[in-house]
Amino acid sequence: MTDRWARAEERFRQREADRRYRRDDRAWANEPRGRAATGSNPDAWDDYDDDTTVIPRYTDDEPFYEGPALYDPAKDADYDGYDAAGDFEADFDDEPEAPEPPKRGKAVRTNSRATKRGKPDRPSKSPRNRRSRAASRKAAERKRRRRNLWVIAGVFIILFAGAAGFAVKKFAESFGPPADYAGPGGPLVVVQVHPGDTSTQIADTMLEKDVVKSSSAFFQAAMRNSNMTSVQPGYYAIPSQIPAAQAVTTLVGKGSRVGNLVVAEGKLLHDQHEVGTEERAEGLYTKIAAASCVGTGSQQKCASADQLAAAGSSTDLAGLGVPAWAMNEVRAAPDRSRQLDGLIAAGTWDFDPSGTPQQILRQLITQSAASYESTGLLQSGAETKLSPYQTLIAASMVEREAKPQDMGKVARVIVNRLAIDQPLQFDSTVNYSLDKTEVATTDADRAAKTPWNTYAMPGLPANPIAAPSLNALRAMENPEPGNWLYFVTIDKKGTTLFTESYAEHLRNIKKAQDSGILDSGR
Repeated sequence: MTDRWARAEERFRQREADRRYRRDDRAWANEPRGRAATGSNPDAWDDYDDDTTVIPRYTDDEPFYEGPALYDPAKDADYDGYDAAGDFEADFDDEPEAPEPPKRGKAVRTNSRATKRGKPDRPSKSPRNRRSRAASRKAAERKRRRRNLWVIAGVFIILFAGAAGFAVKKFAESFGPPADYAGPGGPLVVVQVHPGDTSTQIADTMLEKDVVKSSSAFFQAAMRNSNMTSVQPGYYAIPSQIPAAQAVTTLVGKGSRVGNLVVAEGKLLHDQHEVGTEERAEGLYTKIAAASCVGTGSQQKCASADQLAAAGSSTDLAGLGVPAWAMNEVRAAPDRSRQLDGLIAAGTWDFDPSGTPQQILRQLITQSAASYESTGLLQSGAETKLSPYQTLIAASMVEREAKPQDMGKVARVIVNRLAIDQPLQFDSTVNYSLDKTEVATTDADRAAKTPWNTYAMPGLPANPIAAPSLNALRAMENPEPGNWLYFVTIDKKGTTLFTESYAEHLRNIKKAQDSGILDSGR
């Protein structure tokens, strides 16, 4: 390609030289040519007017192109054969043509007036100028790209410097003690330890709650305290902004745990009293209130039993966490103050004591519902013909009436009686709505018509009468096979006799009376 352009340029220069300096044959024909030309007139040369004393200089309107080669790949690697106007300049398949020669101007002598005045030439329109403009645009584009690259490089440098500074800071901190509070401590905050939490995760929680100044300080203190392995999942009340060692000591101490509730099997929501002794049997609202206290003395904060009872009577059942399978029956409850009975299961539960009464109840009911459902409650009922909520009601009766070894048989008695529409006649359903209770019930109590008294009506009570254990629930989901219709506990050891004969049942009642278990304190 370079050879072609070189040859084309050489031909162009040759033609231009021929054009500028070619001989005028017609002028030579009219002039004497010397002795050889004029023959016998040797003086012809004397008559020849030699006008070459001043050599004319030719000037063109367009200056003659005497620049570098039209195309040099080594100097212009970006040149693609097009000029600045977008016209194709070279045909690489054929021999390149020389550029059109510039227009010839008139000859002037070197001492011409225009030359002496230094009159400027007109702007050139040569291909070189067009390529110069294209080169200028390319140079501007390259400059813009370089500027962008510098901007991007600057951003990366700033980011790298920031990361390097952070790394250096962390590296320097690793050689010194971690940041820590000096004390004396601020208000109590509630910190939750989740099941499976490691010391690192607990340290992060402490930092988030502003108990310690750095998680590293807590972690190092925890590694030095062997009692950290005994920390149980739950909620802990710990002062804010205290030294890490003090935070660890407080966490593993006995008095820091809060929101821990133990629900005994058969518990009711409300308090009851024992006939004769007047001993109070604390209900769930009272126990939850005690477990909700945070702090001591005048700084202590608790949710009261009355506040919990008011929240538990709300018609916002979804806000209370009532499960969908119990929603319709709870909504139809005859007594709002008792509508949540049985929905808080027996067991050990943790709740956030810093929440509102409604939030506390919701947390407990949600956990209990999940526990109930784990037994297969939602899939039960094929054999008993009971809904999940009815199964829960029956299980609460089993909890109040039977020892663990007899739960399956009591569950079968309930199913058998419901199948023949026979009143259940459970004394526990009579005692449920009474403030003072005992094992033996009076005729007046059994005759009183309430939504729960199974002596005065057929079927199940309106709602659970206690918090059932999972054993009672499983027994109700899968009753022990049998034809029993009657049972009675005959001694204080809890011995219970089952029968399908009413006559035999009367004889068993006599045994109970003889043992004194059915004696009334009223």
